[in-house]
Amino acid sequence: MSTIQLSSSQKRILTSLVNLVDDEDGVVCGREIAEAIDRNPGTVRNRMRSLRSLQLVEGVPGPDGGYTPTPNAYETLGLDRMEDAEPVPVVHDGSPIDGVTVRDIELSSVNNPELCRAEVVLCGSARPFEKGDPVTVGPTPASGLRVSGVVDAADVDGDTLMVRVESMETVADPTEAIAGSMGGRSASD
Repeated sequence: MSTIQLSSSQKRILTSLVNLVDDEDGVVCGREIAEAIDRNPGTVRNRMRSLRSLQLVEGVPGPDGGYTPTPNAYETLGLDRMEDAEPVPVVHDGSPIDGVTVRDIELSSVNNPELCRAEVVLCGSARPFEKGDPVTVGPTPASGLRVSGVVDAADVDGDTLMVRVESMETVADPTEAIAGSMGGRSASD
């Protein structure tokens, strides 16, 4: 694991870059990063200089240029590259969110239905989500797990949702559409 210590601003910008690159498979311009984290493009440019000197990003010159993270960036953030990963859909208020997939789901207190929570780390921004919004994540590719609940907290500068779990189920075919049948085996069966 890397020993580079980042400021909160550097970490937020680097995380956004990694998420956008994973989503777009290419180079990301500073304006896109600034929009994703609701910051000024000049602030992003200034932080990119320091991230380049730390060898966490590379600049790509030219009219279609921008930034791309180095392998060190993923190590510093403690993330795996999502190159060949299967997408895990996220549904917000009944509609799938384009460009957002799930990087990690961590469950707590699964044996207590009143306290069951899921920490959902997105590959994409948590900005569209607010406390009280209904959300469904999944099905996951391997096990077909689908988790539904209500957002308790959204890290609007980052990529994490805290979800109060209302139901968990496995679907018979993990490739089925998220908006399709809710058939499967639920945690309450």
